[in-house]
Amino acid sequence: MTRADSGAAYVLVLHAGASRLRFSVFRSVASAAWALNAQGQIDSIGCLPRLVAKDTSGAVVEERTLDGAVADVRTAVGEVAAWFRATYRGARLLGVGHHVAHGGTRYQRPTLVTPQVMRDLRELIPLAPRHLPHSIEAIVATSAHLTVPQVACFDTSFHGARPPVTTIIPLPANIRRSGLHRYGFHGLSYQYVAAMLPRIAPDVSGGRAILVHLDTEAGLCALKAGTSIDTTEGFSPLDGLCMGTRPGSLDPGVVLHLFQSLGLPAAEVEAILYEQSGLLALSGISDDVRELLASDAPAARQAVDYFVYRVSKEIGGLTAVLGGLDALVFTGAAGESSPELRRRICESCAWLGVHLDQSANVRAASRISRRGSRVSAWVIPTNEELMIASHTGAVLGIVDVAPTPAARRAE
Repeated sequence: MTRADSGAAYVLVLHAGASRLRFSVFRSVASAAWALNAQGQIDSIGCLPRLVAKDTSGAVVEERTLDGAVADVRTAVGEVAAWFRATYRGARLLGVGHHVAHGGTRYQRPTLVTPQVMRDLRELIPLAPRHLPHSIEAIVATSAHLTVPQVACFDTSFHGARPPVTTIIPLPANIRRSGLHRYGFHGLSYQYVAAMLPRIAPDVSGGRAILVHLDTEAGLCALKAGTSIDTTEGFSPLDGLCMGTRPGSLDPGVVLHLFQSLGLPAAEVEAILYEQSGLLALSGISDDVRELLASDAPAARQAVDYFVYRVSKEIGGLTAVLGGLDALVFTGAAGESSPELRRRICESCAWLGVHLDQSANVRAASRISRRGSRVSAWVIPTNEELMIASHTGAVLGIVDVAPTPAARRAE
């Protein structure tokens, strides 16, 4: 990897998880605001940690096993900071943007990290106990290793302006005051795709669209003129579609049964709901719908059938919320790469007026519906990292423009 250009300005983007830290480096450029310069990850944190960095073509430029002392997010951030300093000698690092899973009802936009923000994030941990502690640890570690401003970019904030009726959880008021609220997630992904719609599909960008984010964590978002109106996700990332290891929408009586009839402890119920359910549980093979599509096993076929059924059912519900539909937009790893999954979902939505162009779908063209289709269908690759870089620049007053497709992630 080449050294930093003299005078070039960079933003570092971090996405911290329990056992993995993803990082991306974006350079400020005149033509596209932020251009991807490198990206990578440290995986198997606490076990056999390994750092992999790639250039914009996806070629590996650095790969090495790390010392066993890299046991947590804090030490992993230190490794990324050291890698950045060694790789980009003399670079101007303007700031660090963090993917933060939850901002509650208070944080409706990306925010400069301050001591008050950190106190608020710690108070929000009960709403996202599997995600927020890692983000907080990454922010604290960044402060120790890099003396630059930090920006928290929340996965919930894109849904903050939804109609109030879509956010209600109908439980007693004194219980709701503890934070029970339908927040919605995947907001950074949805926001990026919504920003791309006017460029890629201008005829439908001002209308009614459903974003179909298909990945191991899947969801749908109903857009009206680029604004989130409703989403399948609710109080937690467990709600909505069946996912890789999560069941999606579930009768609350099932959870009561796990506690009362089966006598399972809370930790075990949590593990079942987050790690052992969904496509993995139905198939017994994989949590990846693309692997299940390639399998001839009856359980794999059943899992895919259920997944398509749930997606189709939720599309119908969100169409009712929007009062009609102008476009379906596929995104996410499986939504972008699986023609078969797109075909099955589009065919299930033929009643809405979706007519697939089979050739365009196989090619993963931007538009995959036939001309004249009453509801058009599209494929728009998402890029949460670029969205975070754009937000970080805007908050820091450096670059205040929407992201462009010119800065695609390296695969």
